[in-house]
Amino acid sequence: MTVADAVGRALAELGADHVFGVVGSGNFHVTNALIAGGARYVAARHEGGAATMADAYARTSGKLGVLSVHQGCGLTNAMTGIAEAAKSRTPMVVLAAEVTSPRSNFFVDQTALATSVGAVAERVTSASSAVDTVVRAVRRATHERRTVVLNLPLDLQAEPAPVGSVEPVPPYSPPAPDPSAVEALAAAITKARRPVFVAGRGARHARAELERLAERCGALLATSAVANGLFAGNPWSLGISGGFANPLAVELISGADLVVGWGCALNTWTTRHGTLIGSAAGVAQVDLDADALGAHRPVDLGVVGDVRAVAAALRVGAAPGYRSPGLASRIARSGRWRDVPFTDESEVDRIDPRALSTRLDDLLPAERVIGVDSGNFMGYPSAYLSVPDERGFCFTQAFQSIGLGLATAIGAALARPDRLPVAALGDGGGLMGIAELETVVRLGLPMVVVVYNDSGYGAEIHHFGPAGHSLDTVRFADTDLAAIGRGFGCTALTVRRRDDLVGVTRWLDGPRDTPLLIDAKVTTRRASWWLEEAFRGH
Repeated sequence: MTVADAVGRALAELGADHVFGVVGSGNFHVTNALIAGGARYVAARHEGGAATMADAYARTSGKLGVLSVHQGCGLTNAMTGIAEAAKSRTPMVVLAAEVTSPRSNFFVDQTALATSVGAVAERVTSASSAVDTVVRAVRRATHERRTVVLNLPLDLQAEPAPVGSVEPVPPYSPPAPDPSAVEALAAAITKARRPVFVAGRGARHARAELERLAERCGALLATSAVANGLFAGNPWSLGISGGFANPLAVELISGADLVVGWGCALNTWTTRHGTLIGSAAGVAQVDLDADALGAHRPVDLGVVGDVRAVAAALRVGAAPGYRSPGLASRIARSGRWRDVPFTDESEVDRIDPRALSTRLDDLLPAERVIGVDSGNFMGYPSAYLSVPDERGFCFTQAFQSIGLGLATAIGAALARPDRLPVAALGDGGGLMGIAELETVVRLGLPMVVVVYNDSGYGAEIHHFGPAGHSLDTVRFADTDLAAIGRGFGCTALTVRRRDDLVGVTRWLDGPRDTPLLIDAKVTTRRASWWLEEAFRGH
């Protein structure tokens, strides 16, 4: 057994059931060892896409994400996806071949690359310690919720490795929360008359506990964008807090006298640069990471601990809190963006993105998993397309890069093969990641790819256009994305009006043996409602 064999097989034994990547000479043998160990290898067309697929797979499945890349250029190609994963604290191992001679044309400082984007760098340094290094990398990824770049030097890969068992990484057991902090939070919740709970990624495993607690104290429920769907179906759910929030959610969150962030950073996205939290409201935060408490805004009370454990430990008396029959009726009538009346501004040759999104929400099966790219358009699929639960939505937006959406949907689709995968893209991000359409077709994924096509970088058009700036750098000729989709092997539609969506019904009623690409020519008259709020942070 070589070092490459030992590393690949150890990683497979430690939970790498899916491995995403692009194979070159440097990661050829270790990737084959992963496959031999039982992992499924998913070949992407670009390392950046592979990185995002691994990230999305980990987020949606709750398992370890694994990426395999070539030395030097393979890693640099993947860096945007790795940066997104690192900023999102995705448990992921990046298996990167490495040259150690500065004279090699493949040489880059891979450790510096990793740390510069917030990832953790590890390196296999000897044959005898190779497996122990893999175990350490997996432990750091899963226990510390970190993205780990595991460098595997070429000059070590072919060395003989000792044959032995792999020490399993035990499940992470978070420390118990401080009882005095839990008591203080219980007192604050008991005192509140209008409490709101905002749950983030760190609360996705604790729906039942948070709903029970909210029921006792009368709290309303909301989520950050990345936890969208966590409280789906709950009559007291306000949906997404922050820039995507609908008018009723804005009113009720702003009116809270206590806001509790559960595994949620309470960052500028989630609080609309702080404006969603009233000046007189108390703010509490629960997080596993002590450094996260108050990192984005001051909090009155911070509790270090696992969200599920803290919520289960709280003892609060029964109270109506924010809840009333009248409010329940209001939430049922207008608690979603699609319930808010709007004037359809569709034109002869372009469809209003609100009309498009509402109709797609009606047409597509409820059991869906949605991956969303970045851009002016992204609020529409995020807020108008409902999802069945927190595993039905994947939002790779910590780095705010466009071009990740299609790969996001691929990773999420492989994590949830029981659901219809939907990729929601802008034309800018769609074209940036379009090579992965071949991956969708090759894998046989019955995916719906919706491109909100405004022939430009809409965020910049609507941000800079009103000030009179030239927009020549961010506007482009219309692209026939439907034709491009057919070239890759997709079924494709060009949608300019609601009636054009009849093709979606035909595809859904058919065998779904090819992906469906919808080239939706959307109106360009106005910015999406959340855009100017978001640009306040620039």
